[in-house]
This record gives sequence, structure tokens and C-alpha cells, in this order.
Amino acid sequence: MAGGTFNIEGGGKNYEGRITLFVIFTCVVAASGGLLFGYDIGISGGVTSMDPFLSKFFPSVEKKMKNSGDDGNMYCKFESQILTLFTSSLYIAALVASFFASVVTRKYGRKISMFFAGCVFLLGAILNGVANSIVLLILGRLSLGVGVGFANQAVPVYLAEMAPAKFRGALNIGFTIACTIGILVANLVNYGTSKIKSGQGWRVSLALAGVPALMMIIGSFFLPDTPNSLLARGHPKEAKKVLQKVRGTENVDEEFQDLIQASEAAKKVEHPWTNITQPRYRPQLVICCLIPLFQQLTGINVIMFYAPVLFKTLGMGDDASLISAVITGSVNVVSTVVSIVTVDRLGRRVLFLEGGVQMVVCQIAVAILVGMKFSVSGVGSLTKGEANFLVFLICMYVAGFAWSWGPLGWLVPSEICPLEIRSAGQAINVSINMLFTFVIGQAFLTMLCSMKFGLFFFFAGFVIIMTIFVFFFIPETKNVPIEEINTVWKAHWFWGKYIPDDAIIDGTHNKGKVDL
Repeated sequence: MAGGTFNIEGGGKNYEGRITLFVIFTCVVAASGGLLFGYDIGISGGVTSMDPFLSKFFPSVEKKMKNSGDDGNMYCKFESQILTLFTSSLYIAALVASFFASVVTRKYGRKISMFFAGCVFLLGAILNGVANSIVLLILGRLSLGVGVGFANQAVPVYLAEMAPAKFRGALNIGFTIACTIGILVANLVNYGTSKIKSGQGWRVSLALAGVPALMMIIGSFFLPDTPNSLLARGHPKEAKKVLQKVRGTENVDEEFQDLIQASEAAKKVEHPWTNITQPRYRPQLVICCLIPLFQQLTGINVIMFYAPVLFKTLGMGDDASLISAVITGSVNVVSTVVSIVTVDRLGRRVLFLEGGVQMVVCQIAVAILVGMKFSVSGVGSLTKGEANFLVFLICMYVAGFAWSWGPLGWLVPSEICPLEIRSAGQAINVSINMLFTFVIGQAFLTMLCSMKFGLFFFFAGFVIIMTIFVFFFIPETKNVPIEEINTVWKAHWFWGKYIPDDAIIDGTHNKGKVDL
């Protein structure tokens, strides 16, 4: 069944095909891997704002919070390196796991990596749900981190390889929409479990992480591996059948030949980690490093991790802080849908630039409001109207991120790397993302205590820098088949000097070297 036909044009060739229900199904199931990442981001902040959880594992934080009262320093009431280690330990595990995931994804396929991600994430959910000590709690988080590392390595690559060029942006952003849904569901779960009178609601919140893990495990059984991966592992007949099925036509010979050439080129590269450092891959290397770094320096994950804690810190009650987190989570989902609808129409650059400006304005406004009400002493309070305006500003900030750096931070690195360095490029993207998620997550509450409202100016400054970087150094890649990406780099005022002429010849006449 098809929803329409398309021709992918580039290099003098037209690929026949249509957007089929099968390709939509495979991309939706694969993208559900984003639920693992999203649910964990959303659940952590809510659980760490629950008094029974703090009382059991972090009594010093609970004592500091209660002793601060209305006259204490609101900026420092949650500061605890052990508390932040609970949240951020997952991401250091994901960083390490991403390198192993790169090898597994390349040698054994994208599908097996997604299956393993679900299994390890399920184990982590069980450990967290039954934890009675901080050690078991951290071990569960580390297990979750391994699952996140494998899922974030495999899923974006799977989506980029399955999706037709014309719809690559929208289908790839399915991973991000799943993340945002995971965050929203986690916020709703936290609100519900906080009402459990036994004080065990935090266990339910943590254990329910097993639900997206089971979805990932079951879904992976129904997914085919990508034609690219099947060819690379020596299964040409199966690869062609999958390509015919996802394109909805028997006439895939031209595209299949290009995939064969891509596979042959990739097999000649024995050491992709060495290869990606060659000058001809300099644009991909730099962007796979800077995009995930910049994505974290927007400050978004500290907002999503600690939204309930942040709102509670700024004087809202337990219910109000959790409800506010649900509101921001809802905005996150809706705004990501906006990105899905517009990314292949308006392009990547427009969304990057508009989102950057919107985030800067909102962050500066939040800093001014918090500074006026709490000053540097951290003593003060918000009226109901001011609290509502603060939530509005944070929602507008989240919206700007959700249709720009949120989805595009995963889309752009996954679509710019040729097959021979794709696993290495994605591993770099995931590992840097996880490293700085860990660093910022670990440092956030200390930074809030030390920098006060200046923390929001800090992140706004980085958003200005990254927006300027996009304006000058990120070319538009919408609707460009992967095999033609080098023509975009060659035409760029800065990156063009790194792209040799033979790369353009390969991209036009021997497309296999860079074909998805």
C-alpha cells in the first residue's frame, strides 16, 4: 500500500519508488527506540523531586531543602553531587557503550543493536524498581545507559538508511518525536505516582521504564535490517528484497547497484576511525563533533532533567512543579511535530536559525525575571502571575529547541556521512552528546548554586555562538540524496577546499561511495 510516488533525483539518475506503509511502519517501530531516551530524561527530574525518594537515598538533600524554608537560598537547596550522579551516571555509561555499539552496528547490523538496547534497558528498569541502596540504584542507571548508547547509535542510522531522500528529514525526526513523547509520558507518570500514599511511587516511575524497553525488544523482531547493512554483511538477495519492499516497486535496479558500489567502497575501509580523520571527511568530522556539543550547550537537557526540581526551586509546590513539567513536555511534543511537517519544506537552516533566536530571547528573559525576584541571594518568591509567565517563557524556549536543535541535532549528523564512515560518525555524535549530557547534568545544580540567574545568560551566550556557526558553516541539505552531499560541501565557501574533485566524480558517476 502506498501513500504517493516520488522520484529521487540527483547525479542524472531517478530512483523509482513510493512512500509505502511498510517503510512508515519500519521507521515508526525503529523510532520508538527514542522512547527509551525520552522516558529516562523525563523520569529522572520528577523522581528526584519526590520527598520519599530523597528521604531514602539522599537524606542530606531533603534536610537542606526543608531547612532552607522560604528564607533560604533557593538556588542551592538541591545541590548534591551524589544526587546529580544518579541522573548523569546513565550518560557516561551511554558514552562508553556507543563505541561498542558502533562495532556491533557495523558488523552485525542495526537490528541486533536495537534488540540488545531494549534488553539492557529492561534490566536497568528492573534494578531501579527494586533498589534498596544507592549502589543498586546507580548500577540500574548504568544499565539504562548502555541501552541508551546502543539505541542512539543504531536508530538514527537505521532511519536514515530506510527513508527515501525526499522524506528523510521527516522520517528521521520520528526518533526525536519518540523522545519527546517519552518525556511527556514520564512527566505524567511522575505526577500520578507522586499521589501514591505509601511513598513508593518513585519505584513505579522507575520500573515503568521497562515498558518502552519491551516495546523495543518486541518491535525489533518485526523489523528487517537495512539494505545497506545486509549488503555489507554479504546478503545481496535479501537486501534487494528489502529495498523493493520499502520502495514499493520491483524496479530498484539502479538504486540497488549504487548500494552495491557503496558497500564495496565501505568494505575497502578497514579502519573507519582512521578514515574519518582524512581531510576529505573534515566537514563530517567537525559537524559530528560540534552539533552534539552545541545541542547540549543549549541547556535543554537540564531543563528536561530537572524541570520539576527547577520549578520547585523557584518556589512552586510539588503539584505545581510536576504540572509545569507536564506542560513543557506537551509543548516539546507539539513543537517537534512542527519540525516534522516543515523540515523537508523550509529546510534545516531556517529551523536552526529561527530556533536559535527564539531560545536566546527566552533565556535572557528568564534570567532577568529570576534575577529581579531572587537576586544573587536566592531569597525571594514568585507571585502566581510571575510563576505562570516563567512557565510560558520556558515553554517558548522548549518550543524553539524542539523544532530546531532537538531533532536536527540527530538528523544532520546521520545524513551527512557516507557509508564507509557512517558508524564511526554516528558513534562520535552519540559519544559527544552523552559526554556533555553527563558533564552538564552533573554540574547543573552546582552551577545554579554558584552562578544564580546568570546560568541562563551562560546558556544564552552559547546559543548565540552556535547560531552564528550554523549561519556560516552549515549548508542546506534538504531533499539532497546522500550520494550528492559532497556537491553541497564542494560548493561551500569554507568546506569546499577539503573536498577533492574525485569525490564529486564519485558522487555523480560512482554514487555507491556515498549512497545511503
